[in-house]
Amino acid sequence: MTRKPRRFSGGVYDLGLHVVWCSKYRRPVLDARVAQRLEDLIRNKAGERGWEIITIEVMPDHVHLFVKHDPKASASYVANQFKGYTSRVLREEFPHLRSKLPTLWSSSYFAASVGALSADTVQRYIDTQWERPWKKGQGR
Repeated sequence: MTRKPRRFSGGVYDLGLHVVWCSKYRRPVLDARVAQRLEDLIRNKAGERGWEIITIEVMPDHVHLFVKHDPKASASYVANQFKGYTSRVLREEFPHLRSKLPTLWSSSYFAASVGALSADTVQRYIDTQWERPWKKGQGR
């Protein structure tokens, strides 16, 4: 994946998020038709917010999403935007989802930041700042 930093008035950013959420009680309710509509809704919401979907996988009882988002959006905001919108629309369009479950999604989710560099690489970069060739002779 190539890195595509975005600019805004306050700086430059490249923020990625891996988000996973499950159906209530991990029920396998995301069949082929529901899964396709869910993917469409997620892409619509991302486009509306100016976020970029890198990849998405809808499983029968959970969703994996890799999304690039803006710096003003927290992980909880991103997850809840997708969960709230998709739950409302899917339950309207597929009545069987209303009768099988009290709510479509579990209240929890998993979110992890995804970067172009590993945590070890960043730590090593920071730890070795004074070892750069152009820093030689400029003690701390």
